[in-house]
Amino acid sequence: MAGKLKVFALLLLSIATLLHGSSAQTRYVVGGNTGWTVPPGGASTYSNWASNQKFKQGDTLVFSFTTGQHDVAKVTKAAFDSCNTTNPISILNNGPASVKLNESGEHYYICTVGPHCSLGQKLAVNVSKQASSPSASPAPQPSASPAKSPAPVKAPSPAPASAPSPSSGAVTYTVGDKTGWTVPSSQAFYKTWTSGKTFKVGDILVFNFQKNAHNVAEVTKANYGSCGTASPLRLYNSPPVRMTLNKSGEHYFICAFPGHCAGGQKLAINVTGASSPATSPSPSSPPSPTAPAPGSPASSPSGGATNPSSPSPSGSSSPSSPNSGATSYRVAGLLATLLWMAAALLC
Repeated sequence: MAGKLKVFALLLLSIATLLHGSSAQTRYVVGGNTGWTVPPGGASTYSNWASNQKFKQGDTLVFSFTTGQHDVAKVTKAAFDSCNTTNPISILNNGPASVKLNESGEHYYICTVGPHCSLGQKLAVNVSKQASSPSASPAPQPSASPAKSPAPVKAPSPAPASAPSPSSGAVTYTVGDKTGWTVPSSQAFYKTWTSGKTFKVGDILVFNFQKNAHNVAEVTKANYGSCGTASPLRLYNSPPVRMTLNKSGEHYFICAFPGHCAGGQKLAINVTGASSPATSPSPSSPPSPTAPAPGSPASSPSGGATNPSSPSPSGSSSPSSPNSGATSYRVAGLLATLLWMAAALLC
């Protein structure tokens, strides 16, 4: 009987530890019922909401918004105060967007679409450190001899993914040659530049331009024709941009800065040859996080669409449906199993 009571006490300790850990992580729907939008009450809407919460490491922020109408950009304090959308730390475009708070301290978020930030769509949160909780003790198996814990199995490290290798005959093209990637003197400049060139899968395009004065947006044929900057397929801001052509077919590029595409800063190419496993042009080296063009009414592309390996906000997870309020994670299945074991031991 004494042995059973000891086992039961250990099970209760495990349950208490699990309950503590599950309640430590909380999901917060930003703005509550208001969601993530241009608030009718101005910036005080989100500052008042945040002042009533206690954010800790491991918690999750859920930004509920309509894709294409808003976005979530993590920025510096200076950019937050001035609503500067030029170079955000990271950006998410698909709503709802979930951001896990993995670091303590101040975190700043804004919407980069049009004047939304200046109208109050901005959020500052202060995240406190999460006290480390003791790990749950494994429930011992009732037996005559002490049970040995299995040796931990070290998972094999995944092999680093290698970028598709260009073919042996790959050619590197500097877009616009000495002119580079800029607003040309002639509307037909880049169309003329492509004349006589045969682009093949594995070839590389190099876009040379001045940072913060231009960018490179890969767009659909429709947006290329209309110079539409809404929802580009991917967007690159840090020069030079080296782009490996991994997919055959038509590819369209524009500068998303206001007026640049209409001024002739646009390029259309046809790529021939067999496509490699990658489905779109990929940069030879990881470009910096994406930022929308200053003054552009369009939101930036979503997460990984910005760059093939664009970083998301610290610890961000895949967007999931937001809960109606802050809800704690539960481990009901495991608790039920532990309680059943306790009951069986006492019988």
